[in-house]
Amino acid sequence: MVQDTKTDILDEAEALFAEKGYEATSLRMITAKAGANLAAVNYYFGSKEALLEAIYERRIGRINDERLGSLDALEADAGGGKAIPVENLVEIFVKPALQIVRGGSPGGQNFIRLLGRSYLEPSHVLQDKVRHMYEEVTHRFKPAFAKALPELSEQELYWRLHFMVGVLAYCMTGTEMMRMIASSKIEHSDDIDLLVARLVSFVTHGLYADEVNLGTGGLEKQVV
Repeated sequence: MVQDTKTDILDEAEALFAEKGYEATSLRMITAKAGANLAAVNYYFGSKEALLEAIYERRIGRINDERLGSLDALEADAGGGKAIPVENLVEIFVKPALQIVRGGSPGGQNFIRLLGRSYLEPSHVLQDKVRHMYEEVTHRFKPAFAKALPELSEQELYWRLHFMVGVLAYCMTGTEMMRMIASSKIEHSDDIDLLVARLVSFVTHGLYADEVNLGTGGLEKQVV
């Protein structure tokens, strides 16, 4: 299947932004790689910043649509405002992200590198775009987790969800980082379902753990 010019521009821009960074990549570099001209970028996107936003929307939009669609289905099945099991919430949150970036496509690998840059580069353009695109997911999932884990304080829930996102980001980077940290003892596997199952089990147990606080004698269970 022959790609259209707009898709070519998105693919090449994603790869160059991931490799060189947003600030160091020019529109001329992108159009040269895509075999297009500057007029095409202006026609389809309007600006370099809008092009970056379209790249994020293409990947993150798909991930978030799957997450929210699954959450809608689980909430409908639960009915009557009942809590959704924690493990189900974790699974529908982590699985769409892992499927896209660990599915073996070059685009997925380029995107995760680009996403990493959004947190490392001192660019408000990158950081603000990413933050905005997760707002609806945060707005929907946080109350669902709070309902499923009523024993946790608001602050403790915030930190545990923060850790969940951190572990997910680590798994999204691929097996290379895992092997390095684990002294190369992790067997390579492209089984996304197995990775999801392990991650869901690990995160779920962490979310269910007793709440703790830092007392004078060290970690102590928090009475809630």
